[in-house]
Amino acid sequence: GDRVSPRGLRPSCPAKGASRWASSGERSCFGEPPRLKGGEGRGFFSHALINILINLLYVPSALCCPSRASILTGKYPHNHHVVNNTLEGNCSSKLWQKIQEPYTFPALLKTMCGYQTFFAGKYLNEYGAEDAGGVGHVPPGWSFWYALEKNSKYYNYTLSVNGKARRHGENYSVDYLTDVLANMSLDFLEYKSNFEPFFMMISTPAPHSPWTAAPQYTKSFQNVSAPRNSNFNIHGKNKHWLIRQAKTPMTNSSIQFLDDAYRKRWQTLLSVDDLIEKLVKKLELNGELDNTYIFYTSDNGFHTGQFSLPIDKRQLYEFDIKVPLLVRGPGIKPNQTNKMLVANIDLGPTILDIAGYDLNKTQMDGMSLLPLLRGDKNVTWRSDFLVEYQGEGYNGSDPTCPGLGPGVTHCFPDCVCEDSYNNTYACVRTLSTSWDLQYCEFDDREVFVEVYNLTADPHQINNIAKTIDQEILEKMNYRLMMLQSCSGATCRTPGVFDPGYRFDPRLMFSNHGVRARRFSAQSL
Repeated sequence: GDRVSPRGLRPSCPAKGASRWASSGERSCFGEPPRLKGGEGRGFFSHALINILINLLYVPSALCCPSRASILTGKYPHNHHVVNNTLEGNCSSKLWQKIQEPYTFPALLKTMCGYQTFFAGKYLNEYGAEDAGGVGHVPPGWSFWYALEKNSKYYNYTLSVNGKARRHGENYSVDYLTDVLANMSLDFLEYKSNFEPFFMMISTPAPHSPWTAAPQYTKSFQNVSAPRNSNFNIHGKNKHWLIRQAKTPMTNSSIQFLDDAYRKRWQTLLSVDDLIEKLVKKLELNGELDNTYIFYTSDNGFHTGQFSLPIDKRQLYEFDIKVPLLVRGPGIKPNQTNKMLVANIDLGPTILDIAGYDLNKTQMDGMSLLPLLRGDKNVTWRSDFLVEYQGEGYNGSDPTCPGLGPGVTHCFPDCVCEDSYNNTYACVRTLSTSWDLQYCEFDDREVFVEVYNLTADPHQINNIAKTIDQEILEKMNYRLMMLQSCSGATCRTPGVFDPGYRFDPRLMFSNHGVRARRFSAQSL
């Protein structure tokens, strides 16, 4: 990896400690984490590393670029306007660069708090596009920049090294991307300034497709298969038409395909495990581990056979919108599990709060997790959260699936489509002392509604939209309207089941079905 020479600014924020580090992984694997290293118990998941597990971290959009934009900005998609993985959808576009990038939390850390900032890995899916400045564009806020051009790869890729293109080939010893990111990160920790605080964001493509494992791990997990929960390989009755179109039962070839993908994803994570183990040991050797916060999370979930959808993300269900968050750092008691409703829009505010920055100066929608991490008593926290997604489709027909017609996409394997133009929805995910609910509306001709009681139905098999109490339905509809137009502090107002909630029945169902289209129009 490259050696980097440190530079930075004098800190202007009242720092709460010298060192900070965040690690942002690419995706969660659905199911229990593996016993890494063949069960030997070495590495990240069992390295006495994690002080607290946030059990309910959600993403506001189950797709790479919108979710990553939410991490960076602390905003819901309707406020950062990144709606999909394309330049037209504002993914790393000129508009994104002009309006959002100067106000991301790393930019504030560097310019306002004097942090040395380091980025390595996948940034946004369209980063490096010629129409948006190419790899010469280095976003504001980064002292050291090692960013992957475009989307996930393991070999034969281009990195922007502080704005200069560097091409890598297919020699494992010098080109395997996860290891290259590890070496660059270790070099930064070796040569950075010891007189300024630091922030690192290491964004491994693993376990994203094409799921290319390091050669020493290609035989691992041979007996592992995707989880067979109660929603595996069943028909998604009473759900949106896109879910109902999946072929049930899946063919043997589809099941073999998704099991193979699941194993390969785990195999790629073994190299991520190596990366984190090396960095933790380096921090320990430097005497910095006890003064460093480490965050480990993902940008979206992933399904493997749930409701007979072979593999992908993008859907509104728990397996696509829920991801892990593991944290350690000063003042965090070990071996905790927190079940508060946490979102990835909270990561930026949390890191800025750790650095001592006044969050009232930001326009972020999220909240600082620091009181939860410290175990403060009587913390007022949210009881609901917004999920929003704008579906994608092709204008023409897929030549491999001529019977499907236009408007759909990602129809593989067996011509089962994972997305469509009218797979555009918005949801309120609610968790209170008495209710564990999800309420969703689709922007389609029928304004399709899905509602789930996750206390009774954790795998979201039964849509209760037609049987749930009408008053709850109306309140959830009204709350969804409020959240879809929220910004900053208004995104943190009391939820439906909070004591301070105010409900105006005159606004029920007004402009019904228009909200998702308005989100689309504002975004482009």
